[in-house]
Amino acid sequence: MNIKNYDINKLENLSNEIRKKIIDSVSKNGGHLSSTLGAVELIIGMHYVFDKEKDPFIFDVSHQAYAHKMLSDRWDRFDRLRQIDGISGYTRPSESKYDYFSAGHSSTSISIAVGAAKAIKLKNEDRIPVVMIGDGSITAGMAYEALNELGYRKYPVVIILNDNEMSIGKPTGAISKYLTKMKAGKFYQGMKEKFKGFLDNLPQDFKYAAKKFEEMFAINGIFFEEMGLEYIGPIDGNNLEDVIETLKIAKELKKPVVVHAKTIKGKGYKEAEGYFEHWHGVGPFDINTGESLKKSTLNATKVFSNYLQKKAEKNEKIVGVTAAMPSGTGMKELLERWPERFWDVAIAEQHAVTSMAALAKEGFRPFVAIYSTFLQRGFDQIVHDVCIDKYPVIFAIDRAGIVGQDGETHQGLLDIGYLKIIPNITIFAPRCFKTLEYAIDFAIEYTECASAFRYPRGAFYEVEVEATPFELGKAEILKDSNDIMLIGYGNGVGRAWQVAKKLQAEGIEVGVMDLRFIKPLDKQTLKNLEAKKWFIFSDSAKIGGVAETLQAFSNDNSLHKKIISFEIEDKYIPHGETKDIEKMLKIDIDSLVDRVKAQL
Repeated sequence: MNIKNYDINKLENLSNEIRKKIIDSVSKNGGHLSSTLGAVELIIGMHYVFDKEKDPFIFDVSHQAYAHKMLSDRWDRFDRLRQIDGISGYTRPSESKYDYFSAGHSSTSISIAVGAAKAIKLKNEDRIPVVMIGDGSITAGMAYEALNELGYRKYPVVIILNDNEMSIGKPTGAISKYLTKMKAGKFYQGMKEKFKGFLDNLPQDFKYAAKKFEEMFAINGIFFEEMGLEYIGPIDGNNLEDVIETLKIAKELKKPVVVHAKTIKGKGYKEAEGYFEHWHGVGPFDINTGESLKKSTLNATKVFSNYLQKKAEKNEKIVGVTAAMPSGTGMKELLERWPERFWDVAIAEQHAVTSMAALAKEGFRPFVAIYSTFLQRGFDQIVHDVCIDKYPVIFAIDRAGIVGQDGETHQGLLDIGYLKIIPNITIFAPRCFKTLEYAIDFAIEYTECASAFRYPRGAFYEVEVEATPFELGKAEILKDSNDIMLIGYGNGVGRAWQVAKKLQAEGIEVGVMDLRFIKPLDKQTLKNLEAKKWFIFSDSAKIGGVAETLQAFSNDNSLHKKIISFEIEDKYIPHGETKDIEKMLKIDIDSLVDRVKAQL
């Protein structure tokens, strides 16, 4: 869609059409809502002022890029948002040439822009990277690492800071608006350059006073300007005329520029307008009432949250942290109840992990509650700051396994592989809600080194065996068999159990074991199973996963077993409804039954 020749009225009508399409699609399919509704005018401004055919459009996290997708060849496909074989909820170069980079994690955009600017300079091309980053994403250290170099190198890059955090003061009144426009104008920018030249020529004795006078120009954005970037704003990011006027000026500066834009979360849908965390990412809902169309059911995150609260009431040494996901990880209630003991450190997984290492050293029992996909970002801190000195930090790994519609960037398949290679960490997994509570009990009492347990998004597969507490390095035989053992780990135990039930109905007897610990393994129990065939069930990647671990154990102990794995093959898993993705991967129960029978 080419909007270069649209007048302001047509652009405003377009913004209304885009919002309607976003609301209609997300209400049916689920997705991100409030942030992307607030960013519509900013994205229209990007497409109006810059050239999507050549300028890299770089969206941080990219959950707010829905309008960009519609303006760049996907209007007619938008109804299939986040559905299997439909378009992604994030930017994907494989989906469109107008998506410069894949994104799904935060705070990568400015680094990408700096790299793109270096390439543009080396190729001597007339292009300019344009970044959209939110006020949440800019809290992470990676963003500042990139800003630090950008301010030094002075590459032309336009950074749109989309500020929709309602706790930040909103500029009001005619004076604020006038000052903002003054800073965006050529007169102000020219005067500032001349003043800097004048300042350089002053005697040393006068420079301090002159510097203070110069700071009066920096009505906002002193931080960015001290880093060597131009700053314009804050502007009204939902006013198209202001956005377009400001972006034109930023483009002409040929410098690194931060355009600070205030936007309203959920703009255009009254139920979502304002700072409501639950409207950030939603499932299908009734447009008229805002009510969810999915029945609320008990899930692993809620069980974790409720039980940790019970334990924290009795044990003041229990503390915890999350990285900008208080509701998603179940930490919101603990943050509200004990703000001096539980913290949201913003999008800063590395800091979250290292800060908890210090609390563990001081005798506290710190829980780090982070999604599997985001814990990847704290890998070095787990290695370097937690495990070398055996600090007993507890990692509660949410969203382990297939997460569905968020797709490649969010599937929680790698945590077993990247954690098990680290010395001084104990790794285990519950199979049901009750054993999740027992996992919390075990982790609190275990102080020899770090520990980590994983649990799925939503509910576990059902296992009709009474739950028992964890014992270090001990597995549990749930159902014995002479020839075949289905070995499950975490939610894989439930898959194995359901497969065993269906096989039994067909006259095929198999056993089921809950491995419980991946590190340390229950060596004796595994040796006792030497004569049986082993089939492995785990919601994790096959490479680095459970079967690979057991195969190494078999080889080391001269068991010489052929172990069959039903873990996830070596590829990134696309977006779609979880049930559809499981069927595609042939890890739904019916497919698993067929696969076991084929091996027999």
